Amino acid sequence: MSSSFQAPKGVSEYVPPRADLFSAIRQAFAEQARLAGYGYLELAVFEDTNLFKRGVGESTDVVSKEMYTFEDRGGRSLTLRPEFTAGVLRSVLEHGLHKQGGLPVKIWTTGPAFRAERPQQGRYRQFYQLDLEAIGSEDPQVDAETIAIAWNWYRSLGLTQVRLLLNSLGCKECRPAYRALLQDFLHGLDLDEATRARIDINPLRVLDDKRPAVRAQLDGAPLMADHLCGDCKAHHDRVRELLADLGIAWEDTPTLVRGLDYYTRTTYEFDHPLLGAQSGIGGGGRYDGLSEDIGGPPLPGIGFGLGLDRTVLALEAEGTGFTAPPRCQVFGVALGDEPGRRLFTLVNELRQAGIAADMAYGGKKLKGAMKDADRSGARYAVILGERDIAAGSAQVKDLEGGDQAAVPLPQIVSTLKERLSG
Repeated sequence: MSSSFQAPKGVSEYVPPRADLFSAIRQAFAEQARLAGYGYLELAVFEDTNLFKRGVGESTDVVSKEMYTFEDRGGRSLTLRPEFTAGVLRSVLEHGLHKQGGLPVKIWTTGPAFRAERPQQGRYRQFYQLDLEAIGSEDPQVDAETIAIAWNWYRSLGLTQVRLLLNSLGCKECRPAYRALLQDFLHGLDLDEATRARIDINPLRVLDDKRPAVRAQLDGAPLMADHLCGDCKAHHDRVRELLADLGIAWEDTPTLVRGLDYYTRTTYEFDHPLLGAQSGIGGGGRYDGLSEDIGGPPLPGIGFGLGLDRTVLALEAEGTGFTAPPRCQVFGVALGDEPGRRLFTLVNELRQAGIAADMAYGGKKLKGAMKDADRSGARYAVILGERDIAAGSAQVKDLEGGDQAAVPLPQIVSTLKERLSG
């Protein structure tokens, strides 16, 4: 009989063995971030609601429709984070990391985020992201570096069908004139009242509208790429040159806006064609004015959020063969109380030697314990009985080939380590 309780609707939840894959891909990203000099930040799960209103933008669907906001016992309005960048930047400013020299500040973090969306495959109310930010530099090399870290991670997982979509959204110098052109174009379309209201608040968000009835009218809309100022064009060209130097292919996507208001200049998205409607598996961009928006000093930045849930789906869709490290390599089977004590110590020694080891509990008989060994996925079983102790050895059985041989107890750890590494 199961519990009468269930996880709330739209929660992304993982149990073994799928959770092992989830953990392994997260660990693979941690290694990519470490290799590029990014330090880990453990970030607050909820923030002052105004941080997201000012940082993400009140016109966005995220803020206007999707945030989980509540009032705490002190009457303060708090919100479960719907994204990471605003919170990471808040933390960097609060702790003065930008004052310690050596800009950019290079940070990564991970965990759940929360949006009140309509649940479907690849879109959840509680979902998991990997977030990486480089704060304090306008250098286009930093833009290319963030893209390369994500690209290298996808490749390390064996994903081959990921596409990089790339655009530039300009800056505060060139965007106002483009904004006016776009507003004039959009006011001439047949749009609903809510979308018309958005034209005056942030017209670029209309370009991000996914509804077919809206998208069908956007052909011929003026594009930011055609109205970049000289500095923005040079920046965008340099990013593309650097990506070419790294052998990273991209697709120029002049309609790419993404759903958050803070993006400037470089904007990008990673797309996986096998995931259908929810094909965006990650994305990011530059946010050079965000620090000022939340009350900080001028501090340029760029970063990304990669969807762990959709990356798992992409791995499963491609069948890459990427697997988690085995949860159990050696399984212990004890025949009797004293062998159980000795085997318990031996299992701990195996773990200390870096070998994943487990054992049968509850005094099970040989047949039941060997079934547990088979279910564990272990390559070897170590069987120990009273006669084995008297002989100073244990039986080591290859669970794949079936071979079994006595190995002296002092040599069990070294023997198994050698066999597993061979």
